[in-house]
Amino acid sequence: MGTRISYPVKAKMKEIEMRLAGVPVKEVMEELNIRNYMQLKTWMRWYRNGEMHRLEQPVGKLYTFGKRPKYESETAKLQMENRYLKQYYSYLKGWLFLF
Repeated sequence: MGTRISYPVKAKMKEIEMRLAGVPVKEVMEELNIRNYMQLKTWMRWYRNGEMHRLEQPVGKLYTFGKRPKYESETAKLQMENRYLKQYYSYLKGWLFLF
């Protein structure tokens, strides 16, 4: 497996601008020294879907953006966290009982 290349955000934005202007994929790849055309397709898909935040992510770190649950208040957030910790504690307690 080859090494992973991290392209700067400016290069990604330039690629998107060139593709929107109608420049062929091969010319874009040659000018910006991009090895794989699928990378260009991925960046264009992110642009079309409005996922511009993904252009700033490092290679191999595809984080979700805004996918966490939204809480009405700080109290609701703490209640959910408390519920999660109680469940986790009871799970651990069951495992400790086995040993």
